[in-house]
Amino acid sequence: QVQLVESGGGSVQAGGSLRLSCAASGYTIGDSCMGWFRQTPGGEREGVASICPKGGKIYYSDSVKGRFIISRDNAKDTLDLQMNSLKPDDTAMYYCAASTRPWILIGHTIALSLSTYNYWGQGTRVTVSS
Repeated sequence: QVQLVESGGGSVQAGGSLRLSCAASGYTIGDSCMGWFRQTPGGEREGVASICPKGGKIYYSDSVKGRFIISRDNAKDTLDLQMNSLKPDDTAMYYCAASTRPWILIGHTIALSLSTYNYWGQGTRVTVSS
């Protein structure tokens, strides 16, 4: 059974930092593109960042580019998201996701698309106060 479990969410003031982690079990992430998504109450889930195994394929949404850093540890089957210079607009539930599509077929047009990903975690909440 595949499980993705997020951790590291919490409350922080604007300008602060948080580091989210996602641990996979029942699944080896080594050959998979992995992503972070977020969703506000009443809003749509949107792609934040994604990282594929090879080829330097890392993508960020414009809203977080330059502030967030996605990384992975294939040996530990973990995915991280370092979030810096947080803003109130970053307040959301954050989700980890894994894609079973061949990573070489995932380019910038679909890397942050929900339909690219098959497995999802339950989410971790991030609240940024002004």
